[in-house]
Amino acid sequence: MKIPKFNTAIPTLGEAKITSPLKLHKPPGEPEKLFVSDDARILVDVQTDLLDPDIRKNLSFDQAGPREKIYFDPSKLKCAIATCGGLCPGLNDIIRSIVLELYHIYNVKTIYGIQHGLQGFIPEFEHDVIDLNPDTVSGIQNTGGSILGSSRGTQNIDTIIDCLERLNIGILFMVGGDGTLMASKKIAEGIEKRGLKISVIGIPKTIDNDIHLVSRSFGFDTAVDVATLAIKGAHNEAVAYPNGIGLIKLMGRHSGFLAATAALAQQDANFVLIPEVDFFLYGKTGFLQALENRIHKRRHAVIIVAEGAGQNLFDDQGKKFDPSGNIILQDIGLFLKEKISQWFKAKDIPVSLKYIDPSYIIRSLPANANDSVFCGFLGREAVHAGMAGKTKLLVSFWNNHYVHVPMDAAAGKRKNVDPHGRLWQSVLEATGQNTFING
Repeated sequence: MKIPKFNTAIPTLGEAKITSPLKLHKPPGEPEKLFVSDDARILVDVQTDLLDPDIRKNLSFDQAGPREKIYFDPSKLKCAIATCGGLCPGLNDIIRSIVLELYHIYNVKTIYGIQHGLQGFIPEFEHDVIDLNPDTVSGIQNTGGSILGSSRGTQNIDTIIDCLERLNIGILFMVGGDGTLMASKKIAEGIEKRGLKISVIGIPKTIDNDIHLVSRSFGFDTAVDVATLAIKGAHNEAVAYPNGIGLIKLMGRHSGFLAATAALAQQDANFVLIPEVDFFLYGKTGFLQALENRIHKRRHAVIIVAEGAGQNLFDDQGKKFDPSGNIILQDIGLFLKEKISQWFKAKDIPVSLKYIDPSYIIRSLPANANDSVFCGFLGREAVHAGMAGKTKLLVSFWNNHYVHVPMDAAAGKRKNVDPHGRLWQSVLEATGQNTFING
């Protein structure tokens, strides 16, 4: 077995010497809280048969959970929370979970909400901080978006750390995707260079579910739920008209997890197009010919396309970037709509094409029940990690356990759908598009 080329050790600010309030405030007669030892490990690969203790440690993550000894004195601690990047179902659930755990379980009374992501640390933007407490987060899990707002774009790391020093922050909770993770890593490195005792804890956020070493990200379950409604609508439209075609564009810049999973959840799709598998429009084995064959055979078709699919069909010249440095993708949904219409018009085959893009509806909705529960766990585990003085980590769900993943191991990397894995093979079997893809 190939040993992973990353270090799973989690940095700490110092020795944890303070007895956790979870132990001190136990009411009489209640059972002891279940604390997690720093020696508790979760294997990176459950199939490993390497039993040497040193190797097992290198192949395993630090298990998340409350520690019996903590680093910070809760009575003197100040914390801050920032949400960055695109909106995602569950952001308010994460904020609420962190605040309630800090306030009620660890008795931390000073919690700041940083408004509009990294902009909130920069004086020129003049965003006020928000005092967070159980009253301010009451009921926010029932609303979409983020009560703290968000923003895109890079900001000066030294200026961010200056703000943390002025506010006397001990733990910074950063909720965001890959760009936020990279920024969090740089903030933690800058803090270390200054010799400051500030913990930086990341909570991974992406509807695309593509963060490296994170098996599931919050908001994904909700996104699949809503995406299936779009697929149902597209299918109903398609079958209602002769030669009906339903075309749905879903999120997934570089990874097709949402498109693939939604297709399996609502098995009405005949074609699923994802970024990991290139396709071509023309020729006997091209997509358009396969679509025409489907129309002749069944008189209707449903197509799911991830937003990052088919970028090989566009000219690379003149690429543009958003404020966070991400490539602005060409709109594959509208492109396919146009090409499909042109193809059938040229062959004098009348079609009824309906195009659905539910992306912004999905990302701004409240979390569903499963995601809400998941967010609660992530928020609590993030607080436990920060209170124990751990830093430069993200809270991950891995092999059915919550673990600490070093930012160094995950930042700048991406999880993708394996074209030879079971998820994609299941999609091919469910849609029957193997011949088209293989061609």
